[in-house]
Amino acid sequence: MREEAEVVAREAGRSTMRPAESGAPVGQAERVEAGLRLAVSSWSLLPRSPRELVERVRAAGLDAVQLALDPVRTGAMPLERLRAELEATGVRVLSGMMATAGEDRSTLESLRRTGGLVPDATWEENFAAAQEDARVAEELGITLVTFHAGFIPPEAGDPRRRVLAERVRRIARVFVDRGTRVALETGQETAATLAEVLAELGDTGVGVNFDPANMILYGTGDPVRALRRLAPWVRQVHIKDAVAAEHPGELGREVPVGEGDVNWTAFFAALRAAELRVDLVIEREAGEQRVADVRRARELVERYVVVER
Repeated sequence: MREEAEVVAREAGRSTMRPAESGAPVGQAERVEAGLRLAVSSWSLLPRSPRELVERVRAAGLDAVQLALDPVRTGAMPLERLRAELEATGVRVLSGMMATAGEDRSTLESLRRTGGLVPDATWEENFAAAQEDARVAEELGITLVTFHAGFIPPEAGDPRRRVLAERVRRIARVFVDRGTRVALETGQETAATLAEVLAELGDTGVGVNFDPANMILYGTGDPVRALRRLAPWVRQVHIKDAVAAEHPGELGREVPVGEGDVNWTAFFAALRAAELRVDLVIEREAGEQRVADVRRARELVERYVVVER
């Protein structure tokens, strides 16, 4: 534990180095020449209807989305109206996202207690929601769904870690039965801990939705090193940025892509070196200018990646 904490602290310090500070000017890394698909997460755009969703996706200069499944499941985003809007506009759904009930994101400690599949009090509710979300994913032909497992205990022998792994396994089985794989969001544990759990899960097909900003927000390590470590399991990448917390034990702060501590030159170089042909999804969960921030993120990505149209 102590050694792992020291490694995390050292890596977190390195993660705050921006491209200009590292001597690697933005845009000078080799581009990822193989065409990758680029999308935006639907929840980033705060849509109130299917039409508003597709309008905001187009306004950001994109034609693809990662879809929050829970509003569709609950009827807030009616399935048939959504399907009609997608077909009429040609906006594609590349993947889905499942939220979990009862999360308190006000502090790092509150999230540690309430996040993901960790709490016993919300497990049955989350499992029932997963079954319905899997049905929605099948209806829309979605083959990848991501979610936060919650904070994974770092010790292999921790009984709560075994409980959490079994819950992930059960969720994965629900989606696989509907023809969909799942991927866990990164960041609430170190890459080493997540890699151990993924190895323990074996052939369940559980992968990783890699979010570099989350590593910084939660202070769990350098995103570039983490990407290299988790590359065999990466199924999708979130494009998001953040600045580290000033004090240990606090959450960092999300900022527009290009204004935070993610070294995008090094990140895309690592993506290219790992030969990862995965979808990239812009995520913006703060701020009042969501469409403008997503558009700026798209422009940054296009300096490093040949985007498939």
